Amino acid sequence: MNTTTRTETIERTERPWGWYETVSEVVGNKVKRIRVHPGQKLSLQKHHQRAEHWVVVLGRAQVTVGERVVELVPGQHIDIAIGEVHRLANQTADPVEIVEVQFGSYLGEDDIVRLQDDYGRS
Repeated sequence: MNTTTRTETIERTERPWGWYETVSEVVGNKVKRIRVHPGQKLSLQKHHQRAEHWVVVLGRAQVTVGERVVELVPGQHIDIAIGEVHRLANQTADPVEIVEVQFGSYLGEDDIVRLQDDYGRS
């Protein structure tokens, strides 16, 4: 039996709403773990070059996709198509974490089109 031990440092990127860690990135997809602090939310946004799949792993997430707003709990998931307006929010007193899988030809952070942002970012 072959076993592989993988030791690498995962960098955490702090944001005003919480943080994210990029767990894996290869051509065509990226995997992130995202935490949203209590009472915080990400910008209302869309992407031109990537789709996303979100799986809630901790807490109760409020997810906006298009005109739809749903609450998801651990084990529940949602798909976000390329160009679809979306937001992740935490309206509880406990942290929320999701695993985000991005799919697309370009996965850079500069493919975020912010439509509304509580933190003054454009």
